[in-house]
Amino acid sequence: MITKNNLLETVNRGALYEYIEIGQMNGQMLNVIQVADRTLDFHVHEESDELFYVIEGSFLLEIEDESIRMSSGDVVIVPKGIKHRPVITTLVKILLIDLCGALNNENSGGSYKK
Repeated sequence: MITKNNLLETVNRGALYEYIEIGQMNGQMLNVIQVADRTLDFHVHEESDELFYVIEGSFLLEIEDESIRMSSGDVVIVPKGIKHRPVITTLVKILLIDLCGALNNENSGGSYKK
């Protein structure tokens, strides 16, 4: 069955820090989340690249020795094995695409529940 999903409507239905899985594709899981005032520890996904797409808002993505300012409409793929962390100081709404099973409490600030 094919279903249409509006990312902004879906993420707006969720609470802060609540991952909402909108689907899976080819072994990847697609989650939307609203986050405010949170900086995660640097972490690495050893088995999976990670895609960040900013639906609304902005944040800083720190990757080893560089920082990338992410704003609405921006997308970046962090290759597996690269140490990174999001630094979020205001409300931001994000689509994350990861290998199924890649998100856990250690790399999600304790807010990922499956």
